[in-house]
Amino acid sequence: MAKPIPEVADGLDARVEELGFELLEIEWAGSARRPIIRLRVDRQGESALDSGVTLDDCVAVSRGLEPWLDSLETVPEKYVLEVSSPGVDRPLVRARDFDRFVGQWVAVKGDDILAGKARRLEGELLGLIREGGREFVRLRNNSGEYDVPRDEIVRANVVYRWE
Repeated sequence: MAKPIPEVADGLDARVEELGFELLEIEWAGSARRPIIRLRVDRQGESALDSGVTLDDCVAVSRGLEPWLDSLETVPEKYVLEVSSPGVDRPLVRARDFDRFVGQWVAVKGDDILAGKARRLEGELLGLIREGGREFVRLRNNSGEYDVPRDEIVRANVVYRWE
């Protein structure tokens, strides 16, 4: 599997933002000779809640990044860039994600038992609580309210609920 290219990782956030989008996630795959850089992007700000990322948006981000990537000596000539929308199971990665999606049904996963209950918890996101220099994701479900230490969460995402 390809290792992250520091120069790319450091510059992507600002470049995606300049294109009018927000970088949610970077995944590195492929090999060192032919790395695959997978990006998940969303619209900036509150508009992300109202409208999704289109195929044309993904193309615009890809075309906007390619000249920069092509100019970097650390990026092999045969790299693959894949840009996609967050999808209905949008990942929650940054602190602002946990603030922005308050009221949504989410799932959090950990390597170990979370909040003394399970490795995977679902519930309504009540917000991000900051106490004693730590951050906790507060969830509520039929069993109660839970404060899950954010540093124990390995993956968090919005759960799409079919109605």
